[in-house]
Amino acid sequence: MEIPFWKRWLSYLTPIRLEESASEYNPELTVMLDRGRLQLLSGNAIYSWDDLYHNFTRAFTQLQPENLGYQDVLLLGLGLGSVPYILEKKHQQKYHYTAVEWDEAVSELADRYTFSRLESSVEIVTADAVIFVEVCEDTFDMVIVDLFEDNQTPEVFETKVFLADCVSLLKPGGLLLVNRLSRSKVDAVKSERYFEHVFKPTLDNAYIIDTNGNHILCWFNTGVSV
Repeated sequence: MEIPFWKRWLSYLTPIRLEESASEYNPELTVMLDRGRLQLLSGNAIYSWDDLYHNFTRAFTQLQPENLGYQDVLLLGLGLGSVPYILEKKHQQKYHYTAVEWDEAVSELADRYTFSRLESSVEIVTADAVIFVEVCEDTFDMVIVDLFEDNQTPEVFETKVFLADCVSLLKPGGLLLVNRLSRSKVDAVKSERYFEHVFKPTLDNAYIIDTNGNHILCWFNTGVSV
């Protein structure tokens, strides 16, 4: 969707509400134009914010995906599509994405506002991420878990079974990234507990990128069974 120049300019002075929506899964969905970037809000959470979605902007700056030679990416949790936007606009990577999103209202917003600005190929699958990773037979160079309900990660996405299913979809040499909240003391404790008790014991050489707001949990698949 083309945004008029004057609106982009004005958004540096004050955020502009472009659209409001709602769904069974997200009672409040708002598309904002803030500092020239498109932002998706749901309740108390920012689901996307173009390249100002700093959790992944900072993580990818450190990971340098342009040096990894990847092609296929599985994105669990779509938002407005900040991850494909960042990787294409900031790192010049035009991957093929399989984006799993269970809320069709979110998918429609991402398609209209973000994917129309990208050259990357994006296939949107409307599904529960837990079921998708259990039955999917494809493998990917990168699996990105960015799953939230409002500002919480549902417990079903924190189990060892779900993590193992995500790992099983990675090609040798592939990269797993899991976005975890850490801004508040409570969120930081929950994320560190998940890393220490689930993520790290399951995946040797796992580590954390601290983005000064969230933790991105990282693991490269060396081809060794977990």
